[in-house]
Amino acid sequence: MTAPEAGVLILAPFGRDAEVAASILTKSQIQARICSTLDDVVSSLNDARCLVVTEEALINSDRRAFAAWLENQPPWSDFPVVLLVMRETEFDRRLAFLDRYLIVLERPLLASSLVNSVRSALRARARQLEVKSYIEQKQEVADRQQLLIRELHHRVKNTLANVRAMMGATARTSGKVEDFVRDFSARIVSLADTHSMLTDDYWQTASLQKLLEGELRHYDTTDVSRITLEGPEVALVADIAIPVGMGFHELASNSAKFGALSRANGRLDIRWTVERSGENSIVSLDWRERNGPQVHTPRRRGFGTTLLEKVVAVQCQADVELHYDPDGFRFNMKLPLRDTRLVPTY
Repeated sequence: MTAPEAGVLILAPFGRDAEVAASILTKSQIQARICSTLDDVVSSLNDARCLVVTEEALINSDRRAFAAWLENQPPWSDFPVVLLVMRETEFDRRLAFLDRYLIVLERPLLASSLVNSVRSALRARARQLEVKSYIEQKQEVADRQQLLIRELHHRVKNTLANVRAMMGATARTSGKVEDFVRDFSARIVSLADTHSMLTDDYWQTASLQKLLEGELRHYDTTDVSRITLEGPEVALVADIAIPVGMGFHELASNSAKFGALSRANGRLDIRWTVERSGENSIVSLDWRERNGPQVHTPRRRGFGTTLLEKVVAVQCQADVELHYDPDGFRFNMKLPLRDTRLVPTY
């Protein structure tokens, strides 16, 4: 058995018209509610599907609020009104504002006429609501397209700035052209991998663990894994994922050249947790190297150090610490998480 239809208002304040109409509709499994005044009707219209009203009820009421509500309907809406009039009487022109979707029934009327008219009105309203849903879905798609376009502009500008910074820093630290090509290409590939991860995800986020796996898979080539990754699933929005991914690349590259990953028995342990701080979530990440060469504090600041201490710290509002302990390099980061991207409005 199908559920009863709902949303029919009845305004017939004189005699027994309201009770009779409600009884007829109820017997046909159409849910109806009797209203006492036109003001009661107006306050309920937004949740209703149809109005059954007698001509005299409208003529003897202040119709301005009702007329204004009908006039201000959205383009998809023609609210159905079943108007009950006396037989062989002229249509009262004071009710001309009802002509958008009006069904006129003469009294006395057959029960079947009222039921069929109301069902027709309900079907019409249902189609209108389907149109409304379709319009809203199209608007959601259009809004998302606009968001993605703004995201694209924003990301291209940031990417070009990152590439320019990487090129300059790589050139300053490269002794030969071959070194520049190798290091710069590796940084471009890392940046492209992060962008691909963001593009493939509908919500434009990147997994923290996958960022690390992508940067470290080239160095974990032994039968027994020497790299440990341990922590909960964390999704990073684009504005965080890109600089953090670049930072991981610099850490991994430095470890492979000078740190634990440059030795066959070197170990790298990366662990992270997520903690609540008020209304925010913070990722606490610990990068710890061991069994590598003895560590010395560098005499000059390279691109990786600048990236971590300036770009990641400032752009991601993270607390970062680099520890050059003799027995192994350590990196600690406390990274606030965001649920939304910092996409500018254009």
